[in-house]
Amino acid sequence: MQAQVSPQAWHFSWQLLQPDKVPEIQYFGASALHIKISRYWSDIPTDQYESLKAQLFTQITHFASGSKIVLTRLCVALASLALSMMPDAWPCAVADMVRLFQAEDSPVDGQGRCLALLELLTVLPEEFQTSRLPQYRKGLVRASLAVEFGAVFPLLEQLLQQPSSPSCVRQKVLKCFSSWVQLEVPLQDCEALIQAAFAALQDSELFDSSVEAIVNAISQPDAQRYVNTLLKLIPLVLGLQDQLRQAVQNGDMETSHGICRIAVALGENHSRALLDQVEHWQSFLALVNMIMFCTGIPGHYPVNETTSSLTLTFWYTLQDDILSFEAEKQAVYQQVYRPVYFQLVDVLLHKAQFPSDEEYGFWSSDEKEQFRIYRVDISDTLMYVYEMLGAELLSNLYDKLGRLLTSSEEPYSWQHTEALLYGFQSIAETIDVNYSDVVPGLIGLIPRISISNVQLADTVMFTIGALSEWLADHPVMINSVLPLVLHALGNPELSVSSVSTLKKICRECKYDLPPYAANIVAVSQDVLMKQIHKTSQCMWLMQALGFLLSALQVEEILKNLHSLISPYIQQLEKLAEEIPNPSNKLAIVHILGLLSNLFTTLDVSHHEDDHEGSELRKLPVPQGPNPVVVVLQQVFQLIQKVLSKWLNDAQVVEAVCAIFEKSVKTLLDDFAPMVPQLCEMLGRMYSTIPQASALDLTRQLVHIFAHEPAHFPPIEALFLLVTSVTLTLFQQGPRDHPDIVDSFMQLLAQALKRKPDLFLCERLDVKAVFQCAVLALKFPEAPTVKASCGFFTELLPRCGEVEPVGKVVQEDGRMLLIAVLEAIGGQASRSLMDCFADILFALNKHCFSLLSMWIKEALQPPGFPSARLSPEQKDTFSQQILRERVNKRRVKEMVKEFTLLCRGLHGTDYTADY
Repeated sequence: MQAQVSPQAWHFSWQLLQPDKVPEIQYFGASALHIKISRYWSDIPTDQYESLKAQLFTQITHFASGSKIVLTRLCVALASLALSMMPDAWPCAVADMVRLFQAEDSPVDGQGRCLALLELLTVLPEEFQTSRLPQYRKGLVRASLAVEFGAVFPLLEQLLQQPSSPSCVRQKVLKCFSSWVQLEVPLQDCEALIQAAFAALQDSELFDSSVEAIVNAISQPDAQRYVNTLLKLIPLVLGLQDQLRQAVQNGDMETSHGICRIAVALGENHSRALLDQVEHWQSFLALVNMIMFCTGIPGHYPVNETTSSLTLTFWYTLQDDILSFEAEKQAVYQQVYRPVYFQLVDVLLHKAQFPSDEEYGFWSSDEKEQFRIYRVDISDTLMYVYEMLGAELLSNLYDKLGRLLTSSEEPYSWQHTEALLYGFQSIAETIDVNYSDVVPGLIGLIPRISISNVQLADTVMFTIGALSEWLADHPVMINSVLPLVLHALGNPELSVSSVSTLKKICRECKYDLPPYAANIVAVSQDVLMKQIHKTSQCMWLMQALGFLLSALQVEEILKNLHSLISPYIQQLEKLAEEIPNPSNKLAIVHILGLLSNLFTTLDVSHHEDDHEGSELRKLPVPQGPNPVVVVLQQVFQLIQKVLSKWLNDAQVVEAVCAIFEKSVKTLLDDFAPMVPQLCEMLGRMYSTIPQASALDLTRQLVHIFAHEPAHFPPIEALFLLVTSVTLTLFQQGPRDHPDIVDSFMQLLAQALKRKPDLFLCERLDVKAVFQCAVLALKFPEAPTVKASCGFFTELLPRCGEVEPVGKVVQEDGRMLLIAVLEAIGGQASRSLMDCFADILFALNKHCFSLLSMWIKEALQPPGFPSARLSPEQKDTFSQQILRERVNKRRVKEMVKEFTLLCRGLHGTDYTADY
């Protein structure tokens, strides 16, 4: 890489191209030339352009009969040269290339010259697409290339139509055409070549290149302006139907895939333009029906066909275009296309069907996963189609399912039932079906389904889950589906679907579940004890039980909690006695996880955003302690005991903190009785072995309780303790603990936000805290730096109101400014510049007189913060910053500009997206 960008590359690359070298060496020479021309064009004196061009032409002619990989690189180098010289220094570049290669006096045979020219013409537009030309040059070059296609297309047409052209030449012609159409050549000027490409589809060797060329030509954004040409293309596409059917019959997936791509490209890119041609509605409908054939292509995706998935977005586009017309035109098209969309639903549900159990057994896991994703795409399409077809779609599905389940004539396949239910579930998951008159019938049909198979059972579960909101409004129907869900809980193969469905029902219908609560708890306990489910499903099940218990009376909750948790508490007591080892660690983390998931959703207070209409049947707010607090107090000693043995283990400490963090978030003020003992425990934990999770929990406590006078003393004591422990850690070397530093900075910021009084305490060494935060700004870990910037943006506005803060900023603020300037100068990642800009903005807003003095001093030394800056640039930057005290966005832009100057990147390609 270094050699290729070095000045010497101009000399050695020609030597490496000599005929006595092997192709790999010649390739390196050609590649070095391309890099020099494309990236270091300014090195070349103007008077050498012509000789460089001539040398490249000579080399290309030489390699026309030599190594293909070297020829391509040389063509790319000449293309790059042409793009840099166009339009002024080389006005008719493309025409010149064509003329030079057609000269008869060349030593290379005609076919070799022809292929070399086609290679050069093919890479020219490709090089333009990836070139690093500045924006204004790109526009100029594009305009001159757009004119030059006139020198290329006649040649391509002639070569394609000549019967004597060998296959390799025709192939190259199609690739060259494909490359040029991406420069947005007017579609009408491509007509002859597109027709030739359609003809070439009959030749199996040219099929792939023809498809690529046609699809690229049809898909260019500008093509929709040429409606007459598009109308001429429809019969050409429809003319491929016999070839398509033949390919499907012969199992030729590549041909059917290619033809489908062409039909979809025309339909998807131009449906609006073609629908506008009302008098041609029949030919467009024929194209739509051809795409429908591709959607319903026989065979199972992805094993027997891979084509149908290409068509799905077409149906979205067509529907959007129909629904965007004014009312009258829309009504006409609705009449034509509603039947088409009903047919589409049938086709999609047929395609979504599982294969026979035997066949499915032979599929690889990768094929099964692709099929799963394909079904999700079908599900999304059905949901979208609902907008066009409305409630009639649900009635249609319901009638089919009803006929299937009640027909005595023929035995139905489970696949058919499953697909119809899947269609229902797809719509009910996202569309409000509360007003549908077919849902009661569907709920009545579900218990009649004879479930013989896992996939069908899964879909039944997910369908019930999708209807959970409807059940909340029609609680009388819960009893007809709940037994199915509870029964499925015992089957490990239905783990995900049954648990997630129970969780949805418990969340949406909790006020109607008390009559069933004992049964739900008993079944859940049973499956938890038998360890039927994996860890994450056990956690969901606990969340479901949390929702369920929330709606019961307090004594009922406590009774259920006792029976639910006791076995785990006993297990935990046993584990707490054992010597720590990996297997009992897993068990401990699992039990702690179960508890924290239960406490995440167990909430006896009724928030306004609870169940709609719950105001009407709001339970009286229970008196006495919160059930979660009662349980936590009972197990507190035990948790401390577990901790004492596992303090070294971040995972166990994290699991313990999670229990309290989830409880605090759910209970808010109800958690108050636990605050003193939790603060004490956290203090002991953190003093022994500092862990980030303990700081995160402390932050949570500060956020909720620090402003309450009753809780301020224990929280202040904890805050001071963790601060002093962390400051000691900084003295020993904090580099190994970026996570702790990150959490510590977030805690300090939260303290300043919620209770700045915490910084008034004499025992808090504000100066040390400030210096540690400056140090944290220099960490390589982005989240830690972000958190430290967040701390300073909270601290600086408190300069006036919190005396110790004002004092430390006055004494050490200059050190902060220098750290910020160093970061902007290139020491920190460019992605963090907005955070540093926030600090500068806060300094300017709240410490203006100090900043105006410090910034001039700080930028005085030459080479600071970057050797690339002139004194004028530094001066401009400091004046700009000091002037802007209102608009934070402007400061961010100034910092971005300045950091690019510091890094030598200003005005380069690297900053195009910055």
